[in-house]
Amino acid sequence: MNKYPNLELAFEPALVQEMYQFGDIKSFKEGDIIMDYGKYVRMMPVILKGTVKVSRMDENGKEILLYYLTNNESCSMAYSCCIEAKKSEVKAIAEDDVELLAIPHIKLDEWLCKYPSWKNYIMRSFNDRFIELMKTIDVIAFEKLDERLINYLRKKSEVSEKSALQLSHQQIAEDLGTNRVVISRLLKKLENDQKILLYRNEIKLLKAF
Repeated sequence: MNKYPNLELAFEPALVQEMYQFGDIKSFKEGDIIMDYGKYVRMMPVILKGTVKVSRMDENGKEILLYYLTNNESCSMAYSCCIEAKKSEVKAIAEDDVELLAIPHIKLDEWLCKYPSWKNYIMRSFNDRFIELMKTIDVIAFEKLDERLINYLRKKSEVSEKSALQLSHQQIAEDLGTNRVVISRLLKKLENDQKILLYRNEIKLLKAF
């Protein structure tokens, strides 16, 4: 019961007991798809360990990063899909080794009425994801691509707690909705400015960054 202390700090003991009783702890390796486009969602994930990247695809097949999920966070879109029994419009991928607690959809509404901490958690999750989406819209609408790239790398470093990021230029381009050549040029400029070091599929952020 003490394996995930942050979970136990966030909810009432009785709810934590039910979460372990009815939930299913699942493990994913880096790159594993947790939720995919067009698939029905039967559970709501609560992230116990690791980082999950959530993306959306436009009608032309281009993906764009929406937000990341880390410790004790959850995807409000998964909750919505569970409650409304509809297919997912986002993709969730494990950024590294991930453990999550899969909450079955039949418990979501029941716990809203039964446990105040669960209701607060769901409302906070919707609010946090809404704020993240607003930031994404602001970035796309108002920031130049070089500024978006810098903020992207900073966020990656923040959620992974690492200064050396395992990233390809193509992966960055896909996350930012642009092409690899443009990203490579911007990264080279950052390297020339002595803010990063470029290696094969790795970017090291320097103190000047």
